[in-house]
Amino acid sequence: MQEFLFSETYRFLFIFLRIGAALMLMPGYSSAYINTRLRLSIAVMVSIILVPFLNDLIPAPAETITENFQLFFIELCYGIFLGVIMQFMYYAINMCGNFVGQASGFASAQMFDPTSLNQSIVTETFLSLIAITVIFILDLHHLMLSAVIDSYNIWPAGQPFPIEDMTEYLTSTMNNAFILGFKIGAPFVAFMVIFYTSMGLLSRLMPQLNIFFLSLPLQIYLGLGLLLITCPVMIMWFCRHYEDGLMRFIH
Repeated sequence: MQEFLFSETYRFLFIFLRIGAALMLMPGYSSAYINTRLRLSIAVMVSIILVPFLNDLIPAPAETITENFQLFFIELCYGIFLGVIMQFMYYAINMCGNFVGQASGFASAQMFDPTSLNQSIVTETFLSLIAITVIFILDLHHLMLSAVIDSYNIWPAGQPFPIEDMTEYLTSTMNNAFILGFKIGAPFVAFMVIFYTSMGLLSRLMPQLNIFFLSLPLQIYLGLGLLLITCPVMIMWFCRHYEDGLMRFIH
């Protein structure tokens, strides 16, 4: 009986460390307005459900406690890596919101972001909340869990942590997120260039005109109008790329 309890507890901990670490960092699950106890409960329940399905993928216990703790630490690193990757992919919409704020004149308008408990640009918080809502509506949060579960096929449990490959993949993901954020926010970058160029030419042609009082309301109205038109396309574009990024881990 003791051997059975030890074996089941060992398998549960092995799964819980990867699943739990990833859940604590996933977009949506890691939001500050979600109780930590609730996140922990979800991780425990998911791990208990997955024990029978992943039982064959769990290596046998090591002979010493030190070796077992090393294996647990490696699983924890895998979970942290998966959660960080999903956060990096999610930062693309935050960068797009930053471009929108710069172009529409809301760069200095800060508001409280409930997902991170920090102050951020209004448009950045707006797009971030819409994106996470659409992710849950489209059931992409299920895909996030599937990516963590299927990661056992890519990185089997108990295998050494490939630091160099992981570092390269993190760098590549961050670079792709920046490029995607720039592409999604490209209409606002173009709008910003055209608008400021036009205001500069107008100030040269009519020096007596107060450009500041003319340009600021016009910039806000045009920027919000452009956001109203492009917001659905930006969110769906982001969700499509986010889904493609998660599909790399699913086999």
